[in-house]
Amino acid sequence: MVFSSLLFLYAFLPVCLLLYFLVPGLKGKNIVLLCASLVFYAWGEPVYVFLMLAVAALNWGFGLLLEKKRSKGLLALCVALNLASLVVFKYAGFLVENCNALFGAAFRVPQISLPIGISFYTFQALSYSVDVYRKDVGVQRSYWKFLLYVSMFPQLIAGPIVRYVDVAAQIESRESDPENVFRGVTRFCVGLGKKVLLADHVGQVADQLLGGSFTGATTLGIWLGALMYMFQIYFDFSGYSDMAIGLGRIFGFRYMENFKLPYTSKSISEFWRRWHISLSSFFRDYVYIPLGGNRKHVYLNLFIVWALTGLWHGASWNFVLWGLYFFVLLCIERLLKKQLSKIPKPVRHVLTLLLILISWNVFYHTDLGRLRESFAIFFGFAGSGFTSETTNMLLRNNLPLIAICAVGCSAIPQFTGNVVGLLCAEKREDGIGHKVYAGLTFVFDLALLALATISLAGSSYNAFLYFRF
Repeated sequence: MVFSSLLFLYAFLPVCLLLYFLVPGLKGKNIVLLCASLVFYAWGEPVYVFLMLAVAALNWGFGLLLEKKRSKGLLALCVALNLASLVVFKYAGFLVENCNALFGAAFRVPQISLPIGISFYTFQALSYSVDVYRKDVGVQRSYWKFLLYVSMFPQLIAGPIVRYVDVAAQIESRESDPENVFRGVTRFCVGLGKKVLLADHVGQVADQLLGGSFTGATTLGIWLGALMYMFQIYFDFSGYSDMAIGLGRIFGFRYMENFKLPYTSKSISEFWRRWHISLSSFFRDYVYIPLGGNRKHVYLNLFIVWALTGLWHGASWNFVLWGLYFFVLLCIERLLKKQLSKIPKPVRHVLTLLLILISWNVFYHTDLGRLRESFAIFFGFAGSGFTSETTNMLLRNNLPLIAICAVGCSAIPQFTGNVVGLLCAEKREDGIGHKVYAGLTFVFDLALLALATISLAGSSYNAFLYFRF
């Protein structure tokens, strides 16, 4: 089940909210959330729900053991078992294929379907065990409360990666007041609009230009396809994060921001402070710093982190190349920090966007042969020339969509919302300003929901890109 589906919007979510707010007491509400989360996951993954239950039980059990005995051996075993589940279900086929290719073996390649969201909930559960070992968080003695943390449906499938330390107190005590519910609904509707009204539409153009045959492909066409994919992956993933944060707020949970206008960055390092923040902070705190961070072997540490970051995204060499691409760029930024700081900010911004655009072309093509072919056309060494009538027509037809996406990636929407909020700020005792603001927000939410519903009813293109991770 996905958030951007009519089944979720008009059946699952209303029933869940109704039961949640009707049931008295926090214990009852937690039970409703836990049951809803298990149904949500089992709807599309009826077998793999037991894997999620096992991962939760594994880390809950190790948490109890690590509280009694703070042992590096126990922690190492916990980490190994967590990673083993990822290797089996996500990387087994990849490893066997490469073993066969490298050694000329003929081992049977296992055909194991990827459990949705396995990387996200495994990292969440594992971070709890590590934090208990570090004494950064107290142990959770209730398996069911810990399972609620691991399985909570707003962020179960595609993040953000929520650490137990950030929600432990909220599992035990929280309130869902009208203001937070109202803000949560707005955040959810904004995310739904990003996904359905923008990501799905640019995604169709990206697939048309990058996913089909390269016969007749032009340089401008590949650039346009990469640009559309650049928009798609941002609005798709940030839209999901917005919906997750909004739903969490409705239920009284506060999740960390996962995106902070990443395409406004003026350097690659800044981009990664703004993009998928929960993942980059996870690798920083649980891999980079334990390896030595900036104290020793800095470049080796960076290499390991970015190779793992790429591999985390999928069992394919293009993802490893994508991670190492950013490793090289970040090393260059470190070495040339003073020289790069002298470049005017607008130029740095454009160069950063260009480098990011190239990275998404690497990310898109899991087939290395197609990746090489796409870059040959990208830089004008192959293909059917710079442009064609078909490419020009496709560009003209999508110029309004490109303009809307460009504005949507900028600070303009946020600035506009802040201005409207200031203009409607309460200046009289009757609170008319707040009422106007609330009314405008309600109309805005309703319009987004209506447009998204119409789009979903008439479209078959509706899949979150980050589900496969």
